[in-house]
Amino acid sequence: PRASAFLLSEYPAFPPLRGPCSALTVQLMPPSFKQPLHEGSMRQWPTRTIAVANQKGGVGKTTTAINLGTALAAVGKDVLILDLDPQGNASTGLGIEPRARANNAYRLLMGTASLAETAAPTPVPGLKMIPSVADLSGADLELASVPRREFQLRNRLAGNVHNFDYVIIDCPPALGLLTLNALVAAESLLVPLQCEFFALEGLSQLIGTMRRIKHVFNPSLGLLGIVLTMYDTRNSLSDQVAKDVRSVMGNQVYDTVIPRNVRVSEAPSHGKPVILYDTSCTGSRSYLKLAGELLRREGTRVAA
Repeated sequence: PRASAFLLSEYPAFPPLRGPCSALTVQLMPPSFKQPLHEGSMRQWPTRTIAVANQKGGVGKTTTAINLGTALAAVGKDVLILDLDPQGNASTGLGIEPRARANNAYRLLMGTASLAETAAPTPVPGLKMIPSVADLSGADLELASVPRREFQLRNRLAGNVHNFDYVIIDCPPALGLLTLNALVAAESLLVPLQCEFFALEGLSQLIGTMRRIKHVFNPSLGLLGIVLTMYDTRNSLSDQVAKDVRSVMGNQVYDTVIPRNVRVSEAPSHGKPVILYDTSCTGSRSYLKLAGELLRREGTRVAA
């Protein structure tokens, strides 16, 4: 209820959180939203496919993918998270046990299982996940000789994701064939950027890669935005990095900043997004704000 009350106070136009789902409940849901939220008649825009990518590891990419997905599902969106990282951290962070991953992202990519077969329910109402397995680590080699190898994921998703408002692809921390498949399949790139100096070095490379993919493979690909993560109020470096990124990228940087927060780090070990693990912590509130800002920007885009 606290998360619902927070969202209603910050973004009163949004429907409240749906449940039952630990702290995410439907207690504040008005009668007009009692009908199923996934019905096509309530959809305001077509499915948006977002690749969450950064070739640098440890920047909060997976944490952003699962908590942004949870927050969007909490406000009534139907969300699919595709774990394309062989490490499978997003799958673990959403409580998908290894023994429950027989139908997985590897099988989807290789065409041996359909999207409907691989999309598994999660503890979050409205949120499904296609889990990862270690077999994905060999996908680069297996796809090397496949014709149009860059389009394999796009072909698997095409025409099969219309029941979702958002498809969020958690990419591995590398600019290999898996990430390339994700960027060819996606409409938007979301970049989590750690508030440290070395994180800035790879940003221009990633943006350059996105532009090349847009030119050669996917003309509809665009930059959804940059999310500053692991912001530490105790040192001036985080503030300086944030200022530098905003001075170069302008309004492509989200206003919402994700702070360093121990509860965010603890949540994956319990198989939960931080929004379920501790709804009232600063990390949860930040991801709820991020979802609100993303929806506001999306609303502006659709209106235009």
